[in-house]
Amino acid sequence: AIQVWSALEEAKRYFSLIGNIKFFFWFVGICTIIAGVVGVSNIMLIVVKERTREIGIRKALGAKPWSIILMILHEAIFVTAISGFAGLIFSMAILEIVGPHVQVDYVVNPSVNFNVALATVFVLIIAGTIAGFFPAWRAAHIHTIDALRDE
Repeated sequence: AIQVWSALEEAKRYFSLIGNIKFFFWFVGICTIIAGVVGVSNIMLIVVKERTREIGIRKALGAKPWSIILMILHEAIFVTAISGFAGLIFSMAILEIVGPHVQVDYVVNPSVNFNVALATVFVLIIAGTIAGFFPAWRAAHIHTIDALRDE
């Protein structure tokens, strides 16, 4: 019949909620990076397919496999870097616009540590580089005659 309010129980509930929110954001972030890796890999596969004849000509003129791999990797790094930095700038702008207007008991003016955001962009670029490596490896090992015959 008597209810006792315990600050310790409220603190446990609060920290449990914060832990679950952090886990959710980590899960969403990892899934987003995986989706980005799949997207970059598919884009690079299409690039290799469309440029097979060019790759064949380069190989016929004496290009080394690593030069072809680096050519494709440069494109993969460029795509992920531009996308990552554009996403960073867009999300920081949204946070600056919407953040001060958030009126929730536990959240006051939400913000993101810029170093963490920048590190995340670099992780995205590394993941994009790894995703672009496999299509680049495939492009480097296409036979020259088959590449020149491709239409």
